[in-house]
Amino acid sequence: MKKPFALMAMVCPLLLMAQKRTPAIDSLEKLLISQKGEALAETYSNLAWEYRLVDREKAITYGNLALEKSQEIPSPSHIAQAYNDLGIIYFDKERYDTAIDLYNKALNIRQDLKDESGIAKLHNKIGIVYQKQGRLDEALDHQLKALELFEKHGDERGISYSLNNVGLVQQDLGRNAEAIKYHERSIALKEKMGDSYGLAGSFINLGGIYQQQKNYPESESYYKRAVSISREIEDKDYLSNSLNNLGKLYFLTNEFNKALPLIHESLRLCRELGDTKGIVNCLINLGDVYTAEKKYDSAKIILQEALRKGQAAVNCAPEVMQALLSLSVLYEKSGNSQAALDMYKRYSETKDSMFTEQLGQKVAEMETRFKTAEHEKTIQQQQFAIQRKNYWLAAAISVLLLGALAVYLFYRRYQHRQQIKLQEEIIRQQELSAKAVIIAAEEERQRIARDLHDGIGQMMSAAKMNLSAFELSLPPQSGEHQASLEKIISLVDQSCREIRQVSHNMMLSTSSKKNLEEALKDFINTIDPNVLNVHLYTEGLEEKLDPNTETMLYRIIQECVTNVIKHANATTLDITILKDGDGISATIEDNGKGFDITDKEKFSGIGLKNIHTRVEYLKGTVDTDSAPGRGTVITLQIPLGA
Repeated sequence: MKKPFALMAMVCPLLLMAQKRTPAIDSLEKLLISQKGEALAETYSNLAWEYRLVDREKAITYGNLALEKSQEIPSPSHIAQAYNDLGIIYFDKERYDTAIDLYNKALNIRQDLKDESGIAKLHNKIGIVYQKQGRLDEALDHQLKALELFEKHGDERGISYSLNNVGLVQQDLGRNAEAIKYHERSIALKEKMGDSYGLAGSFINLGGIYQQQKNYPESESYYKRAVSISREIEDKDYLSNSLNNLGKLYFLTNEFNKALPLIHESLRLCRELGDTKGIVNCLINLGDVYTAEKKYDSAKIILQEALRKGQAAVNCAPEVMQALLSLSVLYEKSGNSQAALDMYKRYSETKDSMFTEQLGQKVAEMETRFKTAEHEKTIQQQQFAIQRKNYWLAAAISVLLLGALAVYLFYRRYQHRQQIKLQEEIIRQQELSAKAVIIAAEEERQRIARDLHDGIGQMMSAAKMNLSAFELSLPPQSGEHQASLEKIISLVDQSCREIRQVSHNMMLSTSSKKNLEEALKDFINTIDPNVLNVHLYTEGLEEKLDPNTETMLYRIIQECVTNVIKHANATTLDITILKDGDGISATIEDNGKGFDITDKEKFSGIGLKNIHTRVEYLKGTVDTDSAPGRGTVITLQIPLGA
């Protein structure tokens, strides 16, 4: 479940970091040349705010310029605003001690100016920072001060958001009954003002409280209201959050069929938003559902993807811990006790490391803030003395060794380059040979299919028509002769259908207008569900792949399905294919009779050999897991660019 929403009064919600400059930035930077005084300070301030979502370091630079220019004027209100904006930027960077220091400087100026509206907003922000740091009593004190000032001035919007934030602090303090009262008061004001955006956040927060209390019907009601409002106002961030939380709730109540479509929709929205934290949360919830459904291989692929994405992100430390814990549960339930223990150790180590890292960051920040110029000067002098001493020693040694080292390195580099060239040529020739064999086999397959369809198929069709015409030209026959003639015509007709089916199966179903997902759906639609019920789930296959990769993957899946139909006596087949930045992962899992993978005669059949050959051609890996009586799982890993 994603974290509750803390709302800053009169401050834009934190958005995703943008990837490029905005037109507003270009316009503001053009103004810098011609401006002076307060106008220049104002432009610096606006640039700091605009860069906040593009480049935080530049935002800090412009924030400091706004502060310096405001101090030169001097303009207390501009100085306070500069401290305020810098505080928000450092809050975004999770530099909470620095953010509080800046907010307090702004607060002192607002108090001197007797600007009670500005004072209230700063109490609100300081309270949110203290809540992030776990200093809950101080957080509550500041939020109550903000609430008192907003109520004094009749600022209903400020009151509603302060009530929300007080409720969140009460929730963190374990006072859920008090938290619910504050949230309900906040909701009443937001409904009066028609603040749909604020209502969506409050409903998610209340849903979270009731979920903690295991009051699932009440939690479900608030999450559904949040989903409904988010759809109305078309806010993808709130919608993805509420859908994911509702999906998690249904997971907790074992309603997996309800949970899966909600989590999938949330995952799609998070991908559209570029919300890595949300994507990782959704993948973890999705993996937990598959674990509960005993689809362990699919769960493993998805949870490992969540772990990779979380480890690569800068803001997903809690999600990384949860992914490790979910993998530990998965391995335990699937009977892999050692892997479960190893994963739980990693979870514990990550948890401890996260605490140590946070503590170290606080200490480092305090040391940076209180470090003196004299200390820096001492370090520089010591470094200079050491460098000067080492310089002469290094120079003397370098003169002696430089000549010999240069010759040696030149020879080694030449030898190494030759070895690399030879190895690359060997690999290239092997790849060309393998590619030629695969392509030739595919072309022969297509040729045979066309010959079957155009040659034998047409001849059989002609034979059927001639037999039918011959039947009509004969005089009335006895019942026995007539039945024999009809049986012959029926056999010819059945042979025509068989030839068409064989030809269709041999022809590649991917065309220039279809991607792999559509081709697989067409293939699956040809399978009688009374014979085998096939479920296909894909992600990331909207665009066409490299033609060779697409052809090989199609043939691999086709071969797997054919093997299941021929040998497994299965009733259901689950196919999961995921494509991300690392490559393509797939699992093919049936509930058939399975087989002994240690039996070389069965394990080395032509079907499995074909699968292994094509996977090796794509430079991927394939793993088969089966045993008599418990079905078969085939897992594929194909790197991108194969």
